[in-house]
Amino acid sequence: MSEDPSRRGLLLGSCGLAVGAALSGAARAQEQRSTGETMLDGKIMPEPPPDRSAGPIRPGRGSTLSGKVAVVTGAARGIGRAIAVEFAANGADVVVLDIAGRVSPASDAAPATPEELAETVRQIKAYGRKTDSIIADIRDIAAMRNAARRVEAQFGRVDIVVADAAIQRWVPLLDMEDSDWRDVIDNNLNGTANTIRAFAPGMVTRRHGRIIVLSSMQGKHGTKDASSYSASKWGILGLMKSAALELGQYNITVNAVIPGLVDTPLTRYEKRLSESMAETGQKPPAHPTPQQAWDSRAPTVALKIGWLQPDDISPVAVFLASDAAALVTGAEYEVTGGDSAKDI
Repeated sequence: MSEDPSRRGLLLGSCGLAVGAALSGAARAQEQRSTGETMLDGKIMPEPPPDRSAGPIRPGRGSTLSGKVAVVTGAARGIGRAIAVEFAANGADVVVLDIAGRVSPASDAAPATPEELAETVRQIKAYGRKTDSIIADIRDIAAMRNAARRVEAQFGRVDIVVADAAIQRWVPLLDMEDSDWRDVIDNNLNGTANTIRAFAPGMVTRRHGRIIVLSSMQGKHGTKDASSYSASKWGILGLMKSAALELGQYNITVNAVIPGLVDTPLTRYEKRLSESMAETGQKPPAHPTPQQAWDSRAPTVALKIGWLQPDDISPVAVFLASDAAALVTGAEYEVTGGDSAKDI
């Protein structure tokens, strides 16, 4: 491999200062890699090729998505909306997809609405980015493939896919209806797989892409009275790692964002407040208030918060979608306020 002088530099100690002083300007300096030694016994150390590397240090490389086209599922509200809007704020054009209606009786949250999806579109447009909305069921692989064709035709390509859409059910394993198990697994796990299967072929053709899936801290440990949700989110981690192994040869990265407890419509109801208090070892009152749940849970979390907000999660997705994450794949990024410190 021949040396690429635009990407190499010895910026350590006096030698680094000398090299830096010889550069023709700030732009040239930004092209220098600050990783130290590039030679071993007179031989050049190999580096990843430019299209498979985060490249040299440059401003904003972990937060700019200019010129990218992204698709985000579950984008009518919550974490999906936050990621979609954060992508737009950082320069991406964003297509938002949601069922925008009732998924199943196996959901404790009120359904998302077309009006909520339209609000996500409005917020994306406020950043001057191109956008479109698609109402589709991620459980329907044909519908997802149609969505992929539509986006490819309208925007020319898809650079980033975020699989966020999910439902949650709180009911003991032995008391659940068939749908309490089947529909949660079908939507959360099979729907995430469908999203990858629908959009990855275009990325394979272009030999580049970023896929981000949403798991949960409940996918890192068991969850009393929420076994279907926990199992679905465990499964997503296995799916992510397998997809990373399969798609890496095409320069496609696949990673998981793992939120802790986040204040979204998926969790904003009395049963979830009760469960959050019970997880701390306290007996919740019959009708806990949000403040009671916060005060109960916050002391058990490293950063002393009861829960996070959706826009606490979205910056990590921006990084994983950016060029800076070129060599990050098969990885789990936890954003939990400190719940992660209690797990192995």
